[in-house]
Amino acid sequence: MAQLTQQKCEACTKDSKPVTQEQIQQLKPEIPQWDLIDSQAEARLQRTYQFPDFKTALDFTNKVGNAAEAEGHHPAITTEYGKTTVTWWTHAISGLHRNDFIMAAKTDDIAQSFS
Repeated sequence: MAQLTQQKCEACTKDSKPVTQEQIQQLKPEIPQWDLIDSQAEARLQRTYQFPDFKTALDFTNKVGNAAEAEGHHPAITTEYGKTTVTWWTHAISGLHRNDFIMAAKTDDIAQSFS
């Protein structure tokens, strides 16, 4: 199987299938620093990235936003002084889809360019 960063998101509808617990166990090791959270009764992936200042956090936010737009899959992003929190989930199914793992991995790749 191709690395998550090499995969593309697929269009989701309310009939799309969420990932199973078994699939989560297979995919999660590819994004080890992401937390599985429950927010508003929905499973989500979340990670906070640290930066030296607001400008860098904002630059990162914009790059994640551009990647999200290119894939047609959009996160919740909170940008603060020195940090950005990114949360992925699939709104159409109110939970996690493979797309969320793909985009979490791509977000990690973007963050590496800021190291």
